[in-house]
Amino acid sequence: MIEKPLTPADVDFVTTLHGDDQVSFVVLMQPRGAQDILLRAIDDVALGEFDDAVREGEEPEGSRAEASAEQALAHTLAALRDAGAEATGKLVERHPLDLLRSMVEETGADEVIVLTTPHFVEEFFHRDWASRARHKVGVPVLKLFSHAPDDPAQATEG
Repeated sequence: MIEKPLTPADVDFVTTLHGDDQVSFVVLMQPRGAQDILLRAIDDVALGEFDDAVREGEEPEGSRAEASAEQALAHTLAALRDAGAEATGKLVERHPLDLLRSMVEETGADEVIVLTTPHFVEEFFHRDWASRARHKVGVPVLKLFSHAPDDPAQATEG
């Protein structure tokens, strides 16, 4: 599960986690939603990124964020494939953890990687994706922090 397109550093890291073993990825990406604007702003303040906190309301969300998320997902899948991994993916419309669980069951996944930016409020209360997924998917969940830039356009230029 990802929130932003993977950077080259992210791709290198996840594709080399298992040495020379052939790996495949099913990437799930959820477009930004209005439900987490406040949490994102609090996280920005906690990180000292006050300008980002102020701009949270300007970010596209819901259906307007889908086109951006589709582009970010396509960029991520291409980068994983360029690194030699098999990769498929889909946007998450609703209930990301239910979809994650069904994808784990459907594909026989050995583990789940949640690549995210820090979310202090959610993590403190164990409401972040990784913490919640650990109780739902039945396989090990590895939580990694992304190196993704804040501007999705920067990640897709290239």
